[in-house]
Amino acid sequence: MLRILLTRRWVILTLVFFVLIPVMYLLGMWQFHRYQQTNVGNQLISQNLSAKPVPIGSLSRPGATVPGSERYRSVTATGHYDTAHQFVVRHRTDAAGDTIGYYVVTPLITADGDAVLVNRGWVDPGNTTGDQYPKVPGAPSGTVTVTGLLQPDETTAVSGIRDVKGLPDRQFMLINSVQQAAHQPEPVVAGYLQLESTSPKAPAGDSAELVPLPNNNDSSSMAVVGKGVHLPYAVQWWLFALLVPIAWGSLLRREVKDRERKAVIAEKKAAFLAAQQARAGRPAGRPAEVPAESVSDTPEETVGAPAGATGE
Repeated sequence: MLRILLTRRWVILTLVFFVLIPVMYLLGMWQFHRYQQTNVGNQLISQNLSAKPVPIGSLSRPGATVPGSERYRSVTATGHYDTAHQFVVRHRTDAAGDTIGYYVVTPLITADGDAVLVNRGWVDPGNTTGDQYPKVPGAPSGTVTVTGLLQPDETTAVSGIRDVKGLPDRQFMLINSVQQAAHQPEPVVAGYLQLESTSPKAPAGDSAELVPLPNNNDSSSMAVVGKGVHLPYAVQWWLFALLVPIAWGSLLRREVKDRERKAVIAEKKAAFLAAQQARAGRPAGRPAEVPAESVSDTPEETVGAPAGATGE
């Protein structure tokens, strides 16, 4: 066995196998840490969703940054919609995730003169092409109080959505208060509000399809990141790490058995060939040779005549 392990093939194979063990262990730990982090995040989201609504001004203002700990915090804002400066956000899916359309974002002008970006929901693109502004439902007129979920500004780094430039008028890829500050006449409150309800209630024709809430309560759902994904992945990597030495030992035992089997076959073959050569050197029916010592070297010596015989 030691001779096998010292071969070049098995030295390389052993190094590869046992380098995989710490790599798989670390991958499992990374997934486990993701599981812990997302569980903490899910708990925070649950707390924010169940918290009593507060005025958006108590959590955000123009030029500020909405911390991740306040994401999905229920907030309210009172004012009137500025439809002249509303815009749409491209490449967004409906609640079922089947159809790509637009989010309609309308600034709500508060009594302080600030603009709160309100994501009123999703609309179907209809028959419009990408260079046309889609048909969107009208916003309620007059003073309204909206209730929604506070969201931090979307960025490419966080969302993974590439911010394409040169889009048609009033079309954007991200909902970002810093970006909109250059397009809105009023100061823009940091982050945006994901609409849940309007008071007074908006007519059905003035309503887009609301963005669904995060599926944070179904612990069996794969959509709940961390509960349905990361922990099983961590366990999977650790099982792989445990299986590496088992696989290495199994391959080694098979190699030893293969070599032993080949040695037995080679030994039997050599014995068979030796027997064949022995039979080929002495054909069947041939008399054994007389040793040279038994033959007389003197020609005069003859076999003695029988007793009583004479030479006459």
